[in-house]
Amino acid sequence: MSNKPLNHRILAEFRYDLPRVERGYAGQTLYVNVGDGSIAARPVDEGMKHTFTGGRGFDLWLLWQAVTGDTRWDSPENEIVISTGPLGGTTTYPGAGKSIVATISPLTGIPVDSNVGGYFGPLLKFAGWDAIEVQGIAGQEVIVFVDGDSGIVRIIAAPEEAVDSYRLPEQLMAEFGGDTPAEKRAVSSVTSGPGAEHVLMGCLNFSFYDVRRGFVRLKQAGRGGIGTVLRRKRIKALVVKRSGVRGDSNGPADWGRLERTGARMHKEIHDQDPRMFDMRGGGTTYITKIMNDYDLLPVHNFQYGSHPEAVKLYKSEFRPYFSLGIPNGCWYGCTLACAQCVERFELRTGPLAGQTVPVDGPEYETIAGIGANCGIWDPRAVLEANFYCDMYGIDTISFGTATAFVMECYEAGILNRERTGGLDLRFGHADAMLELLHQMGRGEGFGLVVGQGIRRMKAIFAERYGADPKFLQDIGMECKGLEYSEYVSKESLAQQGGYGLANKGPQHDEAWLIFMDQVNNQIPTFEDKAEALHYFPMWRTWFGLNGLCKLPWNDVEPADNKTAHPPREAAKVPEHVRNYVDLFVGVTGREDVREPADLIRMSEKVYNFQRVFNLKMGQGTRQHDRPPYRSMGPVTVAEYESRADRYDKQLRELAGIDPAGKTTEEKIAALRAYREAQYEKLLDAVYARRGWTPDGLPTIETLRDLGIDFPDVVELVQSRIGG
Repeated sequence: MSNKPLNHRILAEFRYDLPRVERGYAGQTLYVNVGDGSIAARPVDEGMKHTFTGGRGFDLWLLWQAVTGDTRWDSPENEIVISTGPLGGTTTYPGAGKSIVATISPLTGIPVDSNVGGYFGPLLKFAGWDAIEVQGIAGQEVIVFVDGDSGIVRIIAAPEEAVDSYRLPEQLMAEFGGDTPAEKRAVSSVTSGPGAEHVLMGCLNFSFYDVRRGFVRLKQAGRGGIGTVLRRKRIKALVVKRSGVRGDSNGPADWGRLERTGARMHKEIHDQDPRMFDMRGGGTTYITKIMNDYDLLPVHNFQYGSHPEAVKLYKSEFRPYFSLGIPNGCWYGCTLACAQCVERFELRTGPLAGQTVPVDGPEYETIAGIGANCGIWDPRAVLEANFYCDMYGIDTISFGTATAFVMECYEAGILNRERTGGLDLRFGHADAMLELLHQMGRGEGFGLVVGQGIRRMKAIFAERYGADPKFLQDIGMECKGLEYSEYVSKESLAQQGGYGLANKGPQHDEAWLIFMDQVNNQIPTFEDKAEALHYFPMWRTWFGLNGLCKLPWNDVEPADNKTAHPPREAAKVPEHVRNYVDLFVGVTGREDVREPADLIRMSEKVYNFQRVFNLKMGQGTRQHDRPPYRSMGPVTVAEYESRADRYDKQLRELAGIDPAGKTTEEKIAALRAYREAQYEKLLDAVYARRGWTPDGLPTIETLRDLGIDFPDVVELVQSRIGG
């Protein structure tokens, strides 16, 4: 730690011999308790690898052992666990630089996992650790520094560094990163921000040094309030350093197989990305137009699926802000390079008003949540909110969805200027949205109320203002306590299940089935939908077990994908699935993995274990899988009448009800009864396909078949289902 600019004091130190990473694993995990200063190495055995694989699996296993059913998000024993998985850090295949983070969520009270780019997870593994678990609450502000070059882990007092994720990552780079681009690229940090201290939706920022631009950039582990947990522990940053990353740093079992598989995929990205979505030229901004075209873009708190002014939030409106022509990969070797950056953006509000700053993004979820869902059709307002959310350490998805809920409550008369402290929070009011965000960053005003999340706001608005709890439940777009990500699911029963059944709460990274279900009608029966709600959540879980990004899987397809396979199979992108078998075996050498079904089997173990973990924390049953009605159908008269022809036709043809002569309120009630009954039938079908009880619990036979029938797991499940 030479050339330290700040006055650091080492509170605890642990020295270790740097292990060689073999077949994707370092063979040990790092335990750090910032409360009592203890640091320890813990072994990773073959049973842990074969049962939990890595990434999200390692996170959940370590967290399970650390907490009890009484642990809450702010309990000292709660942990933040970060792992990348055996394929994480691979440089010869695109999208292999992910970290997966888990903790007990402040918003939901159950485990939450979040998949994030940046260099931290891969560098941590190459520094000798398959995962890091951080426990305890520090007595003062600290940094945890893992120096893989020297084989030292330190807990360091950090009284002088900034807290916000605009200045702090650059300060950390100056302290730990050396002078040359290569030295800076060998360092990554995990930080949050001052807003995370005041709200329950705090995010984490994972850094990577952009050599071509010459500054630190950020990717977010946004969901579930993990940043709030970090700041509760009084951790300013986790920092890792490891120099000399190479193509074979993972110690692959079969370098030739790995190299051949990667070469095929890199060529395909080169050829196909410009013809498909041009991720390299605009990231995920292209999605806004597609969602608006198909009536899937959340508008005005998910009331509607499209809007004439949505064109102002299309990719074409953001491209002029991006510095194009410079690669944007958030890990070495990712040719998809979708992590767009606005190098110079002049802020007009907040503590940095008038300053020019870089903005990472925006991603589609931010555009749709803060923009369309709040009725704000201004790309500059979206970019400004994007920057400040990152700086304050606040999840853009929860912020956007929660703000849209508040705006509808304002327009419904539940809120007013007096109750919001002077904020005119109607749809479209960008200045009020930004001031709400700044209040969260400062820890004051109505921002503190909104920062509690939708579930708690529903209780507050009913108790304080006499709002109808049923109405609030219907329009409050959360399930299990987590705010919805940004897709309208009214016309896709499978997607309603994808959101409602998601283990951590309604995030689309478990299942995105809208096109298969709604647009292409490829899964018409309950059995078809249940099969899709088995396969796709398991397949997407697999990326999180291994440290992978899902975008190279299906956002770039082989040229013949749709002609070489039946439509339902084409949705799986079979050639790419085969690539991942080759990639996994090429790194790990596991002889028991031969077919795609073997990958799904890995996910089933972890997915079912997480379901039982939810049960341990007081949820995990059928009642917790029911979403707000707005995710199923229209709640208000205006909502119904905006698509009256569609809904009347559904009443006649699907529900067998003649809408003639009925009031809109009567038609809403009739359609609701039909759709809620359909959803219950979907739950029955999905639970049966997954080997679960009618109440949504894995059966003992399922646990035994998957090899996760640990005594405490079986005892917990038996206590709920008997036998």
